[in-house]
Amino acid sequence: MTTLHLEFSMASTFSFDIVSDFDRQELVNTVDQVVRDTKSRYDLKDTQTTIELGETSITINTDSEMTLEAVHGILREKAAKRNLSQKIFDFGKVESASGNRIRQEITLKKGISQDIAKQISKLIRDEFKKVQASIQGDAVRVTAKAKDDLQAVITRVKQEDFPVALQFTNYR
Repeated sequence: MTTLHLEFSMASTFSFDIVSDFDRQELVNTVDQVVRDTKSRYDLKDTQTTIELGETSITINTDSEMTLEAVHGILREKAAKRNLSQKIFDFGKVESASGNRIRQEITLKKGISQDIAKQISKLIRDEFKKVQASIQGDAVRVTAKAKDDLQAVITRVKQEDFPVALQFTNYR
């Protein structure tokens, strides 16, 4: 009786995605905390400040630049405590609203733009010869034959200061 040995010469590859995203539930909790703080803080209590979380933005409506700055501080602090990157907030310009009030829309940044995706893949191509990077929509897929190469890419990309928050997902 003979046994048959089959050998596959196909080398396995490993990959991960570089994405820019945030935990929506953590953002909801952050905004809830900011709303609670603005209603209870003595310097903000009587300002009738409203903070609304939309699908792609946060709108703040308040009575002065000073209160707006205070709300920014609270928002940044609460977001940091919930591990949300400050880079997800794109503070728009301050506009005047009805009744001597001001409004500001903070756009929530999600996804990697084509320009940044090209910068990331160029960095990977230039510095890692055994690694491939491909742009897939608003993410960058990175593949390599060795997991160590992927770890090196993650470490290197983290050293760069891109204008968006980056996460590394689907590591396999």
